[in-house]
Amino acid sequence: MKIYEFGKDNEKIILLIHPSLVMWDYFEYVIPLLENDYYIIIPALPGYDSENPHDDFTSIEKIADELADVLIRKKINAIDILYGCSMGGSVVLRMLNEQKISVKKAICDGGITPYNLPRIVTRFIAVKDFLMICIGKIGGLGLLEKAFSTDDYSDEDLEYVFNVLKFMSYKTIWRTFESCNNYTMSSNMTEYNGKLEYWYGDKEEKDRKWDIRYVKNNFPDTKFIKLKNRGHASMATLYPQEMVEYMTNSKS
Repeated sequence: MKIYEFGKDNEKIILLIHPSLVMWDYFEYVIPLLENDYYIIIPALPGYDSENPHDDFTSIEKIADELADVLIRKKINAIDILYGCSMGGSVVLRMLNEQKISVKKAICDGGITPYNLPRIVTRFIAVKDFLMICIGKIGGLGLLEKAFSTDDYSDEDLEYVFNVLKFMSYKTIWRTFESCNNYTMSSNMTEYNGKLEYWYGDKEEKDRKWDIRYVKNNFPDTKFIKLKNRGHASMATLYPQEMVEYMTNSKS
């Protein structure tokens, strides 16, 4: 797993974990807003790295463990902000579950939580999601536009996703949805004593209903932030300044 670093001379540390169907440069508009004050660490997750297209996605559990090990090898045992969006939010929750690294503030932006449903049901959901993404990979940009018909994505955004899909393997697509929907969380995990925020856009509130309930049950001290006129995974690309303000508490 390749790691990108910016602002290495800064004392405060922030780890940013991207969602699925994009690469590490999902944060390209956020980096310049943070690099003067934070040491920024951004992993290129396996399966989503154009420089290593033959590396497939593994699992939420393995990625969370590997990221913690990367930080420990860098002699980093504590970070100020841990942020993950969608799939990246799943990694955040798993890292909090393991607590190999001390995290002062964690942000789960539209994070996906385990379904905890019968296996046949979770398999059906994974197959449905897998086929939807394969439509874009096989059918080209035109079909991708139909599959992702929303005002939140510009033509440029969709072309970017299509280019990522072109090098993504079918194994990565399948493992992404299978793992995000079914990753394990310890039932006797140590209580997380830092601050956890769960962000969600009002346009995705219905889709995040299950995830919000899961986080409330398992992380009862979570602060929930509803973002007005926002969809899923749109902050870093469309509203980077607002995102940074929420992350750094300069916007309440």
